Amino acid sequence: MSAPREHPPEGRTPREHPGAALLERAVGYALCSVRPVTPDLLTLATPCRGWNLHRLLRHTNDSLAALREGVDTGHVDLAPAEESYGDPAEAFRTRAALLLGAWSAPPRPERAPRAGDAYGADGRVVSVGDRALVAAAVARAGALEIAVHGWDIARATGLPRPIPAALATELLGAARQFVPAPRDRHPLFGPPVTTPPDAAPGDRLVAYLGRDPRPRTDTPPHT
Repeated sequence: MSAPREHPPEGRTPREHPGAALLERAVGYALCSVRPVTPDLLTLATPCRGWNLHRLLRHTNDSLAALREGVDTGHVDLAPAEESYGDPAEAFRTRAALLLGAWSAPPRPERAPRAGDAYGADGRVVSVGDRALVAAAVARAGALEIAVHGWDIARATGLPRPIPAALATELLGAARQFVPAPRDRHPLFGPPVTTPPDAAPGDRLVAYLGRDPRPRTDTPPHT
């Protein structure tokens, strides 16, 4: 039996999706992490094994573009086309602004609700490859990726910038939903890192995703 088709509550726009608010907070955090990045820092190593800051930013830029595509068109391409641009940190700032604008804008005419459209409890459906997800779920997954990569960027530059506790607590729930169990997560994620019982939510989040939240012991590049 197919799932029932529902119409969104009258007056609902993407900005009112619960996932959109979480996405906005995650992007704001990541923007603060990217702010000090300059071209001379792009060769720095990151917590993502084998990736320098340049490659991490390019990957995160692709994620920003995919999330914008999802809300604009209702579809996310799992194999986005390669794009060329100059400074990846500046591209991140631009794409972040475009993404937030897309999620806060009313639906475009061609994406406006129509009789027979499928809706989940949290709003319109976005297809990701051959799967259909409610837009709020796509936003939550995107918020998780962008915030954690924001932490990666901050760690690479040697600037301590923990993920805020309230944001990290919400994202930890998303991480447990979206990220596979330890035995199935390779090669996308490393095994969880053990943290003390009183660890901050941000430390528990990045540790769950295979990152070591302990302070760096090497010399930060900014000192």
